[in-house]
Amino acid sequence: MKSFRENMADFLESGQIIEVEIGLGPAGELRYPSYPQNQGWVFPGIGEFQCYDKYLKAEFKEAASNAGHPEWELPDNAGEYNEKPEVTEFFRSNGAYDTERGKFFLTWYSNKLLSHGDQVLDEANKAFLGCKVKLAAKNLQVSGIHWWYKDDSHAAELTAGYYNLKDKDGYRPIARMLSRHYAILNFTCLEMRDSDQPAEAKSRPQRLVQQVLSGGWRENIKVAGENALPRYDRSAYNQVLLNARPNGVNRDGPPKLKMFGVTYLRLSAELLQPKNFKIFKIFVKNMHANQEYCADSEKYNGRIDLLERSKPAIPIQELLEATKPVEPFPFDEETDMSIGGFLADLIDNLIERIASTFN
Repeated sequence: MKSFRENMADFLESGQIIEVEIGLGPAGELRYPSYPQNQGWVFPGIGEFQCYDKYLKAEFKEAASNAGHPEWELPDNAGEYNEKPEVTEFFRSNGAYDTERGKFFLTWYSNKLLSHGDQVLDEANKAFLGCKVKLAAKNLQVSGIHWWYKDDSHAAELTAGYYNLKDKDGYRPIARMLSRHYAILNFTCLEMRDSDQPAEAKSRPQRLVQQVLSGGWRENIKVAGENALPRYDRSAYNQVLLNARPNGVNRDGPPKLKMFGVTYLRLSAELLQPKNFKIFKIFVKNMHANQEYCADSEKYNGRIDLLERSKPAIPIQELLEATKPVEPFPFDEETDMSIGGFLADLIDNLIERIASTFN
């Protein structure tokens, strides 16, 4: 990070770079590598806990002994990468995850991840101290851990390090940790709707996005996001627009709830196909509330101040207080800046067929 600052000094000083994304784990994300595709994982497998090397085994044993339970061991009944929750003793209904031992383990496991992210961001803050930049923590990218969200165990989230259940918020403590570093929470799967997902995966990406963004806003930090998969259709763009401004455009000033920024993935030959690019241009304009181009970037993201030194470390008990579940902010059903739906697609397809006939 120090090398990046030194080599990019001209861009940082001129304001060309205003955000630096800090990698916190696999694919840059703050999570355990619980679902590695190169080891055979396929969607919607629950994944596996990643804590069985000799070092973490020793750390868990010490933590359990300090808690008065030297007999406790790491779970050996949580299944394999591609299993479903109900076939494992740990994640099934009334499974081990809901016992005193299971709760102790999941708290320890998630706290290790939280501590790791905190330490890396503290070093990043030192490296970029005094620069006019925001630090962004990449969290839950790829498709987002939305599978098994509707299952009581939230198994895929638990193996990834997010202790998120109906009675426990696994994401707001992360937002609280980010707040001490003046960092942005960067989320994903903004384009996904619940109806897009196979029923057997018990996915709920819309509710997941709503929960995570609300947690960030409640901790008074900026939130940003991106789409998880390449999409070029109006339905996906409309969902991104909804998440960017959950309660629509405010004609009298900035909306109360709005994202700091959205990253679109990604530039490709398919995006530049005439029909796809036409829809994309409408999407971009609607992201800017249908306003004309403005060269003053400060009117988009607000003023970027010099990065200050991180605040004092937040005690673990204060972080854990953020696990108390609170209903997320209400989101509108549909965006007020829609780029059209079925009828618009029908017209586009008709025009495309006519054009291909004459060509």
